[in-house]
Amino acid sequence: MNNIVLYQPEIPQNTGNIMRTCVATDTKLHLIKPLGFQIDDAHLKRSGVNYIDKLDYEVYENFEDFKRKNPGIYYYFTRYGHKPHTSFDYSNKNNDNLYFIFGKESTGIPKEILQEDLEHCMRIPMTDKVRALNVSNSVAIVIYEALRQQDYNDLLKEEPHKGANFLED
Repeated sequence: MNNIVLYQPEIPQNTGNIMRTCVATDTKLHLIKPLGFQIDDAHLKRSGVNYIDKLDYEVYENFEDFKRKNPGIYYYFTRYGHKPHTSFDYSNKNNDNLYFIFGKESTGIPKEILQEDLEHCMRIPMTDKVRALNVSNSVAIVIYEALRQQDYNDLLKEEPHKGANFLED
């Protein structure tokens, strides 16, 4: 199972966008406190989270609480990583829980956490003109790479509301 983990997210609009992505991709969201907003904050609604009732999510007091409750393979996204996100095998043939961990917008994931598993620290390749991509964009890039490697699991490949032949009709 794919999981997105936000370590101490600060910006409600980013988390709102990530929530929508999680609903669209049938991915569980894990939020590690402290949060820079309230889950029911109006900012989340403005980010298009009118699907929050369909979101599978859990909130944790700290990173240790999260780790204790969630065994699996952890992947850490950091601008200091040496491997591109596409260099890993996410096909998940063993049905492991895969956790894609993103840090807070201002400072990322603490160095102490990253140093515990340097083998799984990665970055999304980019130019030297920006420090990092927006976290909600990064989440979308990574979860869709994992899903591509998993042949999109049970996600719909055709539009369900207007029909598969909408363009041809």
